[in-house]
Amino acid sequence: MVERRQVTVGTMGVRQSLFTTHPARTVVLAFATVILGGTGLLSLPIASEQGSATGFVTALFTSTSAVCVTGLVVVDTGTYWSGFGEGVILALIQVGGFGIIALAPCWRC
Repeated sequence: MVERRQVTVGTMGVRQSLFTTHPARTVVLAFATVILGGTGLLSLPIASEQGSATGFVTALFTSTSAVCVTGLVVVDTGTYWSGFGEGVILALIQVGGFGIIALAPCWRC
């Protein structure tokens, strides 16, 4: 006997397929989520030393650079960012470094 399964297409099926189709897609989505979260936090007025909101491109570039552990900056980290902003950058570096180290064995395959 052949067992037949009914496939339903809906929002749950699409959401589930985004995360389970391929591991590389999950990695890219995880990095993008962390980068966008960091961008949001660095855009807050509390993140800058002057107490004003940071531009989207500056926050996005800084967040991407921190997560990808490249060390490139648009503004001087020590003078532009407040303690909160520097803490966010430190957390992004830690999360990005952990992600790279955790995925390093996967690249051998």
